[in-house]
Amino acid sequence: MLAFSALVAGSFSLGAMAAPHIAPAALTVPRFALAGALVGAAAFASGKVQRSAWQAPWRYLVLGGLLAIYFVLMFEGLKTAAPVPAAAVFTLTPVMAAGFGWLLLRQRLTARMALALVIGAAGAVWVIFRGDPAAILRLQIGRGEAIYFWGCLAHAIYAPMVRRLNRGEPAVVFTFGMMVAGLGLLTLYGWRGVLETDWPALPAIVWICLVYVAVAASAMTFVLLQFATLRLPAAKVMAYTYLVPSWVLLWEIALGRAVPPAQVLIGVALTMGALGLLLKDEGHA
Repeated sequence: MLAFSALVAGSFSLGAMAAPHIAPAALTVPRFALAGALVGAAAFASGKVQRSAWQAPWRYLVLGGLLAIYFVLMFEGLKTAAPVPAAAVFTLTPVMAAGFGWLLLRQRLTARMALALVIGAAGAVWVIFRGDPAAILRLQIGRGEAIYFWGCLAHAIYAPMVRRLNRGEPAVVFTFGMMVAGLGLLTLYGWRGVLETDWPALPAIVWICLVYVAVAASAMTFVLLQFATLRLPAAKVMAYTYLVPSWVLLWEIALGRAVPPAQVLIGVALTMGALGLLLKDEGHA
């Protein structure tokens, strides 16, 4: 999950640079296709793909649909949302995942986990509203952040749903089935955008973003997330997303982009403290 958070963070910085140049669905369809091909190759090479893995294919449609919603809304949101506030919205997923973990799996929180989720959520809200208490009181949230929030809701449902729907399939096989289903749903939804995109005229950043999000932020992170969700409570899995804003700050510095003002970093520090509390909570693994 540490690797997951670092890889995911890169998609915010690169996605914000690419989003103005291409429709979200047009970017997400080839992303799923390339990532699915990589994961599929790994799945078949492992020799773990068995006929039993394709029983109840509706499971893959549910999971693929949830992630398709997440990625389309992420890039739609990044058209107007800055990378760090968008990453802060992503850190609200542990709170939502904890709720869905209880609904779907009856996973219960310890007092320490509950406190950590509250602190992390407070830090996320502080960053989302750019450290402005008046904006918080007015609930003045950006359009991009609001769009992306609904995507994060789908992502939060996904974490416990993996554990609920998995029937013993290896992580790489289960991921491959989900990505095939997600690609099919995305193609039905976004085929027009794919056809209307002038692919040769796209700037280099779009292609860089596409390769990165397909290989690093999709194929690799999907397998990492599947592996973790089969072994940890949903809230603890998603708790590692509290690292994402900090990783995004490093990405922004590395790419030479503007760093948020100092008051915003207070919220980032709160999310780091929340992660520390959750990592100490070893009694509920």
